[in-house]
Amino acid sequence: MPRFLLRAIIWPICVFMAVTLSGSCNCNRGAGSVEGDGKSQLQIADPFILNYQGRYYAYGTGEDGFRVYVSDDLVDWTAKGIALDLDKCWGTKWFWAPEVYYIESRNLFYMFYSAEEHICVATSMSPEGPFVQDEVEPILEEQGIDASLFIDRDGKAYLYFVRFTDGNVIWVAEMNDDLKSLKEETLTKCLSAEEPWETIMGKVAEGPSVFKDGETYYLLYSANDYQSQDYAVGYATASSPLGPWTKYEGNPIFRRGFPNAGNLVGIGHGAPLVTTDGKLMYVFHAHDCDTLIHPRRTYVNSELIIAPDGTLSMPGKVIVPQLQD
Repeated sequence: MPRFLLRAIIWPICVFMAVTLSGSCNCNRGAGSVEGDGKSQLQIADPFILNYQGRYYAYGTGEDGFRVYVSDDLVDWTAKGIALDLDKCWGTKWFWAPEVYYIESRNLFYMFYSAEEHICVATSMSPEGPFVQDEVEPILEEQGIDASLFIDRDGKAYLYFVRFTDGNVIWVAEMNDDLKSLKEETLTKCLSAEEPWETIMGKVAEGPSVFKDGETYYLLYSANDYQSQDYAVGYATASSPLGPWTKYEGNPIFRRGFPNAGNLVGIGHGAPLVTTDGKLMYVFHAHDCDTLIHPRRTYVNSELIIAPDGTLSMPGKVIVPQLQD
């Protein structure tokens, strides 16, 4: 059993290349920026990276479904086309925050995402798609976004997602065996934005991701409206996937102004990933620059560290993914 239990079956991948690049664009990012060449940098918001059989697959928020990008080293990426398009799913707009998991026992890839602020799931035989919904409808009738899957060591699956119950609030429910429906009687609140650092703009807790180390469950999340330069990442811990969750007193653990953040602002809504040697990292997005929000740009923090006392930190060098022609 690997040390880190990261949501679902995670396949090991390639040798990691930690590099940073510098460049310029039409807005000022200032000295010491970790920005790459603005014309070729990977620009997907709410990013997620799947590791499968020696390759990385990246997905993110889209306008007309979801595209997929492939890399062998986390740095150089190639566009592979549409993974899920409008003709094969419910909804016509607001395709946000896709996450893809390979379920080995079924030899299927599951994509969880939101469309028109409703949680959906689609499946495919390939990480590149096409992903298709068996039933072209959302998982729930009520609105929700930012779905993230975690499968525990006992085989039970849990879906973490945002409900609009008092601002953006993170909830969880155990899934049925089909991984396409919820045991709604298990629906449980995880956490909401209440701390000063979480409520600078709006009342937003979103972008949940859960992993397990030993007997401790870690819930990473982002707080504040994504348009805020103070969008940032924090975490909470629990002894059960259903909580109760205790927020880390030292939150946030990654935000603008941190030494390794360069001049990035609006940092957050990412997900953990594991390298072939068992190293934890964190993919995230940031604003285009200090004066523009869009297009949001994709980055990888090369270290998500669990200290001996169980605390998390993100002190790693920031990788700038580059999109190849």
